[in-house]
Amino acid sequence: MSEAELSGLAEPQPLSSLRRAGQVFLLLVVAAGIAAAWRWRRDLDPATLASLIRGRPAAPIVFLALHIVASLTFLPRTLLGVAAGIVFGMWRGLVWASIGGAIGAIAGFLLARYLRGRMFERARWARLTAALERAGHGGWRTIALIRLVPVIPHSLTNYALGLTSVGLGDYALGSLLGQMPTTVAAVELGAAGEQAMLGAGDWLWPTVIGLTALVASLLIPLIVRRWRARPE
Repeated sequence: MSEAELSGLAEPQPLSSLRRAGQVFLLLVVAAGIAAAWRWRRDLDPATLASLIRGRPAAPIVFLALHIVASLTFLPRTLLGVAAGIVFGMWRGLVWASIGGAIGAIAGFLLARYLRGRMFERARWARLTAALERAGHGGWRTIALIRLVPVIPHSLTNYALGLTSVGLGDYALGSLLGQMPTTVAAVELGAAGEQAMLGAGDWLWPTVIGLTALVASLLIPLIVRRWRARPE
């Protein structure tokens, strides 16, 4: 008997129907969001995102909400990282972008895990997620490596790992650490650009930090690939 059938026997029929309706509703909402993001993708640049956040009383909350939406709808995470540097500056921007990246990743992970029970037959995903399942058993370190060496897009990684057995704690920690180099690069370069546009003199330091992090984000995957390819 399949997992879906066993779950159906365990739940009362009204609750089962309500759960299925909720899954369908969430799937339709996310699909509509992805379509809207694709439709207006050219208008969604860091300056536009910054204008949606700047000056609002709850600017950090707005930023985190946008991060969740971006993560679920396949918008590049780096756009919000740059926007965080523009709005919050180099240090506060790094804090909020790191939190936002982790929360966004968790949102996609939990959504996929919620939908998995009924909307997907696990056996159909066995081949697609075999490598990720093995990675999931490696704990937060392996999740961090997956983030450092991106094989598939950020949002798709969130959804794919949600279909595996990796624990939420390991996933959250690994995602936070693995995303850090690109987060630092995006935030610091955004902050440097904002300072330069304002004619301020303190744009050099965030530029150096941002470029260093950008180089690290490019070199670390190469180093990891060579290290993993070494014969034992």
